Amino acid sequence: MRLVFDAVLVANRGEIAVRIIRTLRTLGMRAVLAASVPDRHSLAARLADEVVLLEGHTAADTYLDVDAVIAAAKATGCEAVHPGYGLLSERPDFARACADAGLVFVGPTPETLTLLGDKVAARDLAVANNVPVAPGAEGATDAELAAAAREVGFPLMLKARGGGGGLGMRVVSDPDDLAPAIEAARRQTSAAFGDDRLFVERYVENAHHVEVQVLADAHGNGLHLGERDCSVQRRHQKLVEETPSPVVDTTLRTELTGAALRLMQAAGYVNAGTVEFLVGEPEAGRRPFYFLEVNPRLQVEHPVTEAVTGLDLVALQLAIATGDPLPFAQDDVRFDGHAIEFRLNAEDPWAGFLPAAGRLTALTTPGARLDTGYEAGDAVPSEYDSLIAKLVVRGPARTETLGLAAGVLGRASVDGLRTNLPLHRAVVADSAFAAGEASVQWLERELPALLAAARPVPAALAAAATLLVSREEPGFLGSAWLAPGARALWLDDGAGSRAVSIAGDAATVEGEPVDAAALAAATATLEYDSAVVVETPAGDVRLRLVAPPTVSAAARAGEGPAGEIRAPLAGRVAAVHVREGDAVGDGDVVAVLDAMKMEHAITAPGAGTVRTVHVAPDEVVEAGALLVELE
Repeated sequence: MRLVFDAVLVANRGEIAVRIIRTLRTLGMRAVLAASVPDRHSLAARLADEVVLLEGHTAADTYLDVDAVIAAAKATGCEAVHPGYGLLSERPDFARACADAGLVFVGPTPETLTLLGDKVAARDLAVANNVPVAPGAEGATDAELAAAAREVGFPLMLKARGGGGGLGMRVVSDPDDLAPAIEAARRQTSAAFGDDRLFVERYVENAHHVEVQVLADAHGNGLHLGERDCSVQRRHQKLVEETPSPVVDTTLRTELTGAALRLMQAAGYVNAGTVEFLVGEPEAGRRPFYFLEVNPRLQVEHPVTEAVTGLDLVALQLAIATGDPLPFAQDDVRFDGHAIEFRLNAEDPWAGFLPAAGRLTALTTPGARLDTGYEAGDAVPSEYDSLIAKLVVRGPARTETLGLAAGVLGRASVDGLRTNLPLHRAVVADSAFAAGEASVQWLERELPALLAAARPVPAALAAAATLLVSREEPGFLGSAWLAPGARALWLDDGAGSRAVSIAGDAATVEGEPVDAAALAAATATLEYDSAVVVETPAGDVRLRLVAPPTVSAAARAGEGPAGEIRAPLAGRVAAVHVREGDAVGDGDVVAVLDAMKMEHAITAPGAGTVRTVHVAPDEVVEAGALLVELE
């Protein structure tokens, strides 16, 4: 592909900024990065040819500052701006500001962004072009939304009119829960998009989230690159994506891709975009599907499409942005194999997916494509979303790909902070996921069982401990690693540390004896930095030797003397629900923290009366900060 621009500003951060920079450099274009203060030494900054510092720490002060981003592009001689995903990528005012400044916006036109950014207008466009939609209605006020909800019926979905990505989305099954859901959704959408308008749609039970990747040029040519299944989600945000979808047959694929292309043509769409659908359970021999929204940008999960087509979507975006026609036709697209992407997030699934900012000490995923914004030694800041990297596995067919993924996940190393890697291991080993039965409700419904399965079998821990003890020599296992007076080790599986005691041929894990036959069937191999890979009949797992746990201020961040309610993590106070003198009960929400693009309800540990409220909305707090005192 020919060089299309001399220099391009990357108006994003993290793994997608790295992804874009790599393609720019491959094509011989100068990659300029606009970076915030927390990101000034990031992997993206290290790879870019030039970095412009955006003074500030939060997204609002930096990456969402249209004037600052445009100024960075102009000052460095850039001809185009690639917005990546999220941040400014769907903002019509940003696309228009680029055009006004003589810069090429790598994406659709401002007019198309305006049309598709209004989810109700996009829904109306779908109806006009014979694309199925779920029953829905809108309302400007809370009272009008309540009336719309009664018209649509429960269960229903509250959705943001002016944004996507799962933000503001709420499932409401009980009419009594509607008012607080509206309040929370308005607060989140206002913070994310500057627009608190909502609408309601009928909730489709046991649906699969399936999307179609579309490419379109300015010459009227459009084609699709197949579908992706994104049904494994937490809090309406995707965790696992794959292509092709396990529930889409040839007939349904023709219907879905045809609907997507009709809609994008009607919208005058140019560049890469995705049309999202809900696919329901079979009815009379076929699966119904309903339009969700258009994502007018590159998707987080685009690598799985690249894996099975052999195409570089970023390079194609750049070519389309210059006005070039698509370099191939629909019949030229070849689909080869099956690919699955796992999003590695800095979060703790055992603590309600609480974000876990910190410093990475290891990040390796042998045998897989790794799209990452970080390397070992990098800090994952709390100011932005929790995505660390995307692990992509490809095989000849789905069954083989699942087997490859299990091996890759078992041997992957993501150390230094809590991540969802153990959960991914449990997902790929689950029979329902293997059978293609995981709907959008599946992960949260099965989460307790998946979390239980995510912890390694005791035999794996015992095998690792036995190997480490047998290898003990001066300088290998110092006294800091051994419990005083015992042959005990603490091993971390990514979800927390567990105590393993070794006495001759016998072993116990947290006091429970380990079956001798199971221990004999486990094979442990020493890696580096006190890490051990254990192969068991239940699958491979990687364990790391850690120091005995101690009670530290950080570990007790969410605790305090009786009556003190403290922040379990750093973040922005999104809401305060109590005032001095209010009576609260056990579990009542007293405040809401916004951290890494997710809201976290802070609840009362017991009944009492509010003595003092120490924070206010929009205040930024550190982990362990005193929020509310009870008496």
